[in-house]
Amino acid sequence: MNYEISEKEFTLNIDLHQRLTLLAKEGDLEVADTKQVRANLEKTLAVLADTPYLKFGLEAVPGFNGLASLMVAVEVVADISPSICLSVETSTRVFGKILTQWGTPAIKEKMLPPLLAGKLIGALALSEESMNVENAPLTAGGAVNGDTAEISGKKQYVINAPVADWFAVAGVAEGKSAVFLVKAGTPGLTVGPRKNTPGFQGAAIADITLENCAIPADQILMIPDGQNMLQTLRMWENQVLIGASLGLMKTAFDGARNHAKTHRSGGKPVIAFQEVGFKLSDMLTLFQTSQLFAFRTAWTTENVPADAESLTLCAKVFCSESAEQVAGEAMRILGGAGYETGNPVERASRCVKFLQIAGTSTEIARVKIGDAALGLRN
Repeated sequence: MNYEISEKEFTLNIDLHQRLTLLAKEGDLEVADTKQVRANLEKTLAVLADTPYLKFGLEAVPGFNGLASLMVAVEVVADISPSICLSVETSTRVFGKILTQWGTPAIKEKMLPPLLAGKLIGALALSEESMNVENAPLTAGGAVNGDTAEISGKKQYVINAPVADWFAVAGVAEGKSAVFLVKAGTPGLTVGPRKNTPGFQGAAIADITLENCAIPADQILMIPDGQNMLQTLRMWENQVLIGASLGLMKTAFDGARNHAKTHRSGGKPVIAFQEVGFKLSDMLTLFQTSQLFAFRTAWTTENVPADAESLTLCAKVFCSESAEQVAGEAMRILGGAGYETGNPVERASRCVKFLQIAGTSTEIARVKIGDAALGLRN
């Protein structure tokens, strides 16, 4: 395992940072207006489509190291805009992996080119009664009748729901796990009001309802026997959240370090106080350890897939909780300045809690990690 950033990765990171910084100056990427969220997402995807970014994890990119390269790049995107990162990764990486892993040749030919060109926005509809799908079977689904199928069900906390072109709805068909591809505007599909969240305000999240929603049978992706759909989907979600954690930690650490170097208290720079140096030291340790954890997770996913789920859960717990610690310490260093709305550290502090409850929650993850350590999970 080589975690050294290559010259190509370094150059891409600089390019991404410059492009997205310019985009952020043109308009607020964290704005909560749904129409603006769609516009921001379209602009960002167009920018990213001019780079290899959208292809990572979906197809081989010469000179780059797959998911490991992605983790490095996601940190840059999440640092500029955590909301854009969450929206793009849910669409391109999670929705895209559903297509590449389970899609038929016809589905891939139809949907992958516009997705990779940044012209299609996808959403995953997974959670039902709560964000937790680990302890209750999915109920969404329906029966195939010839060339069509009618599906019904309710899904909660669907990222990109108000702005998506296509929905990947996880459920059951003919008694087996399946993903239903439902186009926005299909009769029977209703997108609820957008949720008002304290963090990730620039990402559109809502519930959806399907009532006898008719789709062509070829838009049902049946999961092969022996594959655990929920486990796989959760792992992909968790990897997105790991990457977002890195970006939020970078935002918080950079904000605290810059404040400590440029502001004065008691007639001397804030950095001159030993306790501030200790805080920055602890923050940097957590941040860099999280980076190594994320890179190892990405490498393992592609090279030792049998170990990927447990390691992803470990990384998700460590990185998400470290992000909260780093953001909290940054707020303490900035003091009142950090509590003002619009400050990047304040924004990071509002976003980090979502990382622990989204995907596999830290509580459930700990149970699964413990089971794996005891040899109770495959």
